[in-house]
Amino acid sequence: MSVVERMVQTSHAEIAVAETSGKGFPVVLIHGNSSCKEVFRNQLAGPLGETNRVVAIDLPGHGRSSNAFDPARTYSMPGYASAMMEALAGLGIDKAVVVGWSLGGHVGLEMMPLFEGMAGLMIMGTPPVSHGVEAIQKGFQPTPSLLLAGKKDFTPEDVQAFAAITCGAMADAGLRRAIERTDGLARSMNFESLLAGKASDQRQLAENSRVPLAIVNGSEDPIVNVDYIGSLSYQNLWEGQCFVLKGLGHVPFLEAPKVFNPILGRFVTDMEKQVAMPASGRRRNVAAA
Repeated sequence: MSVVERMVQTSHAEIAVAETSGKGFPVVLIHGNSSCKEVFRNQLAGPLGETNRVVAIDLPGHGRSSNAFDPARTYSMPGYASAMMEALAGLGIDKAVVVGWSLGGHVGLEMMPLFEGMAGLMIMGTPPVSHGVEAIQKGFQPTPSLLLAGKKDFTPEDVQAFAAITCGAMADAGLRRAIERTDGLARSMNFESLLAGKASDQRQLAENSRVPLAIVNGSEDPIVNVDYIGSLSYQNLWEGQCFVLKGLGHVPFLEAPKVFNPILGRFVTDMEKQVAMPASGRRRNVAAA
């Protein structure tokens, strides 16, 4: 199994992607704020990458992608979703399972009404929140370090602090370099856009999802309110539960791939089977009351 990197031209930015040689149903991985596609190395190099076409994408202003050509257009959750739709079109992907971590999960939620070929969505470290500061605060832990998510210019100390809260012990030199590389406007403008209510009501999107929604979090996530995420009334929650992985933090897929990858693999297999079914035979996964 090999992983090939290439660039995809979009109207938002030049988008860097890493793609495995697997030929099975496509799986699209979207990273978090100030990170990069390499955070998914254990999925790209795992069993799923051997069997499926797994594609990890650098958001505009992140990783090896270029900065946004027009920051005001791109650096928001809806803007990132638009960029991802163009990237998928450039890759010739019209059906896929989408997997989003942290900011990437919010982008995945924004893609729901745009991507007719979305077979299923898995989110990690992503609280689906409604509009307004109070509603947004419910989804997150009250930690001062979270304010770094919207800070434009990082000091070396900020890089260390953000790496620690987002990736914990997994924050290696490569992930710290990704934080240093990130366009500061990508953080500040996205944060401002969210507070201004320019993203969708993502709680409503998640609770009324038209596709199966898988939710996986670490029990010790220092950023998101796992209890809040588990309290929502999902109508299409995969396997009827939010998965909470004991002892793990904000990056469960990086911390414990032997625990996470089988869940992801099962989800992808299930979604592929559902796509292959006649519409009348597809089941809905309804969360327990």
